[in-house]
Formats: sequence, structure tokens, C-alpha cells
Amino acid sequence: MSVDDRFSQDFRETGDDQPLGTRSEIVTGPVADWATDFSHLEPEWAADPYPIQDELRQRCPIAHTDRFGGGWLPTRHEDVAAIAYDTERFSSRSIIMSNFRPPREVAPIGGSPPISSDPPFHHDARRLLLPAFTKTAVARREAATRAFCHSLIDALAGQDVVDAARDYAQHIPVRVIADMLGFPPEDGPRFREFIENVLEGVNRPPEERMARMEQLFDYLLVQIRDHVDRPRDDLTTYLVDAELYGQKLQSSHVAGTMALLLIAGIDTTWSAIGASLWHLARTPRDRERLVAEPGLLPTAMEELLRAYAPVTMARLVKEDMSWNGVDMKADDWVLLSFPAANRDPRQFDRAGEVVIDREVNRHAAFGLGIHRCVGSHLARMELRVALEVWLERIPAFSLADPAAVTWATGQVRGPRTLPLRIG
Repeated sequence: MSVDDRFSQDFRETGDDQPLGTRSEIVTGPVADWATDFSHLEPEWAADPYPIQDELRQRCPIAHTDRFGGGWLPTRHEDVAAIAYDTERFSSRSIIMSNFRPPREVAPIGGSPPISSDPPFHHDARRLLLPAFTKTAVARREAATRAFCHSLIDALAGQDVVDAARDYAQHIPVRVIADMLGFPPEDGPRFREFIENVLEGVNRPPEERMARMEQLFDYLLVQIRDHVDRPRDDLTTYLVDAELYGQKLQSSHVAGTMALLLIAGIDTTWSAIGASLWHLARTPRDRERLVAEPGLLPTAMEELLRAYAPVTMARLVKEDMSWNGVDMKADDWVLLSFPAANRDPRQFDRAGEVVIDREVNRHAAFGLGIHRCVGSHLARMELRVALEVWLERIPAFSLADPAAVTWATGQVRGPRTLPLRIG
């Protein structure tokens, strides 16, 4: 099969004999009891999930819900870690907890390898991506990232109040990922729409959610075909040309991995940047100390990642079982809250506080187990550079209106709007 043949037909146009997934009833509305009816899509969870998680950790460390067809929420670090490392009993074939479970037959590859892949396929799919995300490869992108951050600050000149989420944080990973994939940088607004559809739209009617997902893959196929016709030195052409087990990647593998990089590579990082700026805006002593001691920023950054870890991942239970005192059923969801794990007082001293000079900090912001974030070096570089440039150019800032800050719902939490007063 030639490269062109793989992408001449839409990989989604498959026969009627393909296995179907299962759909569950969409349940919305206020949570009755977080221990028995949790939902990560409710506004109070988005606004401040930490008191909820702390209370559950004491009262019901593995919460349950009948929403999304049934799922579990462990809040202790030891439980989150145990599940993250247990690939024998928990599958990654879908990592977004929603009202749709893909068929078991999609394992071990899944729809967005390697994050949706189970062993043994996961190891080889992940290895394909490693060269693009080494410290050396990431370092080559730092100068351009820094220059872009400065240009964003330049554009804010003369404004007393700016939206640090929409006008700063949300642009940085969009530009970095667009450059890596070889996508037009002016398509950034479309990327934001794709992200909100995938991560925040899980309770939309199935037909609407499917249509919105189709828009993402329509876009990716256009980009892939353009790269087939006009190869260049970027990650898309690399994936088009890559081989696994002596063969070129399936078209669905290429598109699924690109979807992963586009979605996970953007929202996670802009959320971390935005949450860090939010903390510094509301905590003058930390902001002033970092301005006075810029060498402390790498240490402070790790603490901000711990305290405001943006990412929660899902797993699916493989078979009926009793696990740590709860009876899990096959295809139950398990929501791995790395933010909750990072605030477990049995794992971290002063877990609920932000200690910007914390020296021992083995946080789980980038995940645990085989699926630990392949792009962690890139995310750290973007976060560090974004904060360095902001603090250098805008050393004094505060929340313009704390009530006007809004946070994303779903499994990646960060500020969607962040009005800051300059000076």
C-alpha cells in the first residue's frame, strides 16, 4: 500500500460489520451527593473542585456515580496511582469519560494512540513520538516561543485590564503545536473550537457530539492530504512516513495521533499557564517573590503544576471485580483525578497550600504509569517561558474581578476567562 492510497479514502467510511460502541443515558442537573452522584461537568466542580475532593477523601475516598453509564472517582494518591499502573484490569481505550464507550475491539490501539492504547501496542506507538519531544528537540523551540510571548505582551500595550487567558495563555500552545504539526497558525480559533467540543461537550446529544467530532477529523484529513502532496519537515509528515512493525501507519493511527497532539498538547498547557497567572494575581507575596527571585521560577512552576494540575484521565474497567472495597463492573468508568492525588495530605506536606519553594515535589500533574505525558518537556518549556516573559514585562498585576474568572468544565481544568488589572 502506498502512502497516497492510505489517505485517498476516508478511514471513517467503514463497512456495516464494524463493532458498535454502547451509549448511556445523558444525565444532567445538580449533584445530589458527590459520593454517590458525582459529575465533573457541574459548575461548582469547575469553579473549585478541591473542597469537594478533600471532603470525599475523608468520607468516601472512591466515589461513585450512575451518570455516564456508571463510574468511579478515587481521590487518594495511592488509589489513583494503583489504577494508573494497572493495565491488566483497566483499559485506556477511551480516556474521556462520556456517554459513549467504544467497543472493546478497538483495543489495544484505540482512537488516539498512544494515549488510547493498551499494552503491548502502547509501548511501540509511544516510542514513535519520543524523538519530537526530547529535551533537545524542545530546546530548539524555546527562542521562537519566547519571541511569540513578547509579541503577545506587545499587543496588550495601553490596556488597564486584559484577559490573560484569551489574550495570552491560550495563544501560546496553539502557536507551538501548529508549528510542530505544520498547520496554518491562523487556524488557531478552529483549534479552540475543536478542544471545547472534545473535552467539554461530552453531555451533548450523540448526533451533535458526533457531528462536532467529524469536523475535527475533516480538518485533520485535509492537513494530512496536503502534507502527502507537499511533504515538509514537521510532525505531520513524520507521522505520514513513519513505520511500525515494518509497515506505514494506518490512516486512522496518523489522524488519531494528530488529534491527540492537537487537543492534549494545547488545552493542558494553556490551562497550566492560566492557572499559574491566576494564582500569582491573587497571591501578591508569591508574585513579588518571583519577580525579585527569578531563579526560583522552575521550582515554583512545579508547585503550581502540583497545586493546579489541569488534567484528569479516564479508564474503563475490563471485567467485573472487587477493587479496594468497591464492586466495579465491566465497562465502568474510572476517573483518575491527578489534581486530587496531588492534594492528598498523606502524600504531600501542607498539601492544600501553594509552597513555591517546595523542594521535594513528586507530583502527578503529568500523569502516572505508562501513559505519563510524552510532551512534559514541551509543556514545562512553554509554561516556564510564558511566566518568565509575563513577569519580566508585567511584574505588577491583580485580579480585576475575581467573580469574572471562569473555568473550563470537564477533564482539563483551567481559566477560560481571566481578567487581570495591570499595575
